[in-house]
Amino acid sequence: MRVAAIQTTPRPGLDANAVDHARLIGEAGARVCVFPELSLTGYRLDPGAALTEDDPRWSPIREACAAHDAFALVGAPLSTPAGTLIATVVIGPDGDTLGHYGKRHLHGPESDLFTPGGHHLLLEVDGLLLGLAICYDAAVPAHADEVSAGGADVYVVSALYATGAEGRIAQQMGRAASLGLWVVMAQFCGPTGGYDACGGSGVWRPGGEVDVRLGREPGNARATPARP
Repeated sequence: MRVAAIQTTPRPGLDANAVDHARLIGEAGARVCVFPELSLTGYRLDPGAALTEDDPRWSPIREACAAHDAFALVGAPLSTPAGTLIATVVIGPDGDTLGHYGKRHLHGPESDLFTPGGHHLLLEVDGLLLGLAICYDAAVPAHADEVSAGGADVYVVSALYATGAEGRIAQQMGRAASLGLWVVMAQFCGPTGGYDACGGSGVWRPGGEVDVRLGREPGNARATPARP
């Protein structure tokens, strides 16, 4: 299973970002394409910008997944009956929405604006189980512990890390990898939401060895995780 951690600099408009996501899915050539936290809007803490799972603005991404036989893990504010989530929405290779994961450990002003997610999500792709996380989730050791205990093979983190957080990336991804998990982390590069994102998206092997890392520019870090 080939996975791509896709590192982007978001544009102001959601529609433009959706078109960019579709193009990047095609360029990645991967079975699973992982995007950063709130990738569809940029790090914009505005519950009023939330989408539903059937919003027509998902269409370019749905079409790209169907065209390239890919799963896309897309960050977006998501309106649900339980509240508005900072979510990763999973779109499958037939273009359908397969589910969503809501960020469980909200951080700073997020807590005043969004509802924390209430469940883990394990996604099975080609015989591997992918456990999802969003940014600060990875800073809470119990989160990766629970995902590992649930049987995951891969810990997939959609994130925003600002310049100066490079050490936290290494510590948090390394800690999850020490549990015997592959770790895939996709985050932004450049400005979004008042932050200057530091890049460094990549893949870590079980135990903590780096498989592939990006620098500070847009791109995708591709790897082929296998069952440990």
